[in-house]
Amino acid sequence: MQFSGSAAVVTGGASGLGEATARALAAQGVKVAIFDMNEAKGAAVAAEIGGVFCNVNVTDEASVDAGFEKARAAHGQERILVNCAGTGNAIKTASRDKTSGAIKHFPLENFERIIQINLIGTFRCIAKSAAGMLSIDPLEDGDRGAIINTASVAAEDGQMGQAAYSASKGGVVGMTLPIARDLASEGIRVNTILPGLFNTPLLQGAPDNVKAALAAQVPYPKRLGEPVEYASLALEMIRNPYFNGEDVRLDGAIRMGPR
Repeated sequence: MQFSGSAAVVTGGASGLGEATARALAAQGVKVAIFDMNEAKGAAVAAEIGGVFCNVNVTDEASVDAGFEKARAAHGQERILVNCAGTGNAIKTASRDKTSGAIKHFPLENFERIIQINLIGTFRCIAKSAAGMLSIDPLEDGDRGAIINTASVAAEDGQMGQAAYSASKGGVVGMTLPIARDLASEGIRVNTILPGLFNTPLLQGAPDNVKAALAAQVPYPKRLGEPVEYASLALEMIRNPYFNGEDVRLDGAIRMGPR
């Protein structure tokens, strides 16, 4: 897959893993469209990298359609899609209040919200991007496009309270190979990264002692992962034509405990 002159869409590209990937792609000469709901941050990043910002909610089909229309009007049909849009929560399936004894369960609307964003939102962008990729000719190496998804080590090592998050990320892992097989004959490759503990906005606001404790759990290197390390793997998955249908942990060899 050639980078220079190609077009890319990065969902969740206003911050964290998505921002790092958008910047890394732009540094390789890729024309990048950022899909995000944070207009101020997303527009600023897009301006810095010479890209275009699209205010997109991945749970809304019309919003996603409008985002692809704007991105393609600016840069042409994307050959690269990187799905980083996502969120999480931590609620036990059912629990008893230690003081009152009151029993409650995971609010189902909260479970559905995580599935809608992380799993269905990812698939929505894949399906629409892949359909667009089918409209263009393959490159000399046979590649027509490359899609990178973001799951999490929680897909395999889900902790207490992560039922919704783990289900959503496990779904992303589970659909990677079937989608890669669906698109293989058309020269579109699909891979997924499972990040461990990364220094993203989700953790940057945590106290230093909390971040230090998390970093100490990583076998090596004993620190949080940096978004540029995610971006590096994403670019290699795009660059390497034999990388297809894979789910790869990027976690410093950590295996998450129950809590």
